Amino acid sequence: MLRLLTLLAASFAVSGPQIQVYKASGGTKLTAHVFRPAGVSTGRRPAVVLFHGGGWSAGSPEWVYDAARRYASYGAVAVAAEYRLSDQKTITPLDAMADARDVVRWMRRHASELGIDAGKIAAYGVSAGGHLAASLATFNDGATGEPSAVPNAMVLISPAVSLAQDGWFQRLLLGRAKAAVISPDEHVGKGMPPTAIFIGAADTLTPLSGAQHYCGQITALGGECELHVYEGVGHLFTRKLDNQESDFDPDPKAAEDARVKGDLFLEKLGFFNRSR
Repeated sequence: MLRLLTLLAASFAVSGPQIQVYKASGGTKLTAHVFRPAGVSTGRRPAVVLFHGGGWSAGSPEWVYDAARRYASYGAVAVAAEYRLSDQKTITPLDAMADARDVVRWMRRHASELGIDAGKIAAYGVSAGGHLAASLATFNDGATGEPSAVPNAMVLISPAVSLAQDGWFQRLLLGRAKAAVISPDEHVGKGMPPTAIFIGAADTLTPLSGAQHYCGQITALGGECELHVYEGVGHLFTRKLDNQESDFDPDPKAAEDARVKGDLFLEKLGFFNRSR
């Protein structure tokens, strides 16, 4: 039934991805994969920037294409972002965080060409991508004369938002920072964007306790944070609780419920109107 409702809600045909370079770093060109509602040529539309997971060391924008197409089918402009992956030699999650900020700033600088409302950009992040999305709201590099990189809303799936005790994350930093210094739950402030988090109760990679702490910090400071917990499933809603790092077996009901509720959350905030 939920799947039927989701399909019925899709209003627009989708064009894309149109792949554009948003940043060149060290000879590497980083790309934004842009999906649009087809046949819409006037006005500026809300946008969603999407960050894939992969433990900061794997993955590609294609991993979030399904979500990007879905958002574009609702009438938003969706941007699946490429970012630098940690190689345990020179590139660290600090670089990925900088890339996340830069793609949002690129979207705001080029809002006219992209046809987006620069004041209505949501961030969607999965696992490590959830860390990058959340980091947009809590860490600023102090760049002057640049558009803000803070999103106007966030939808986070099994997000890595509590990292102070994460040994893998600390190793990836190559001694350039302490994990706690760039752990979102340690740096929540007032004025956080409205946030919805979806997580399995048995998640061992990005534990529920971290999401609870992060969400609790937001609400304690007067912000809005919805926390949706799914019993009996682990990371990315997998039913295979003994191995949550690979060979995922997502519970279809939990995954679908998270999709529908995440869509409703953004719709409530005016990012699209699926009943048009």
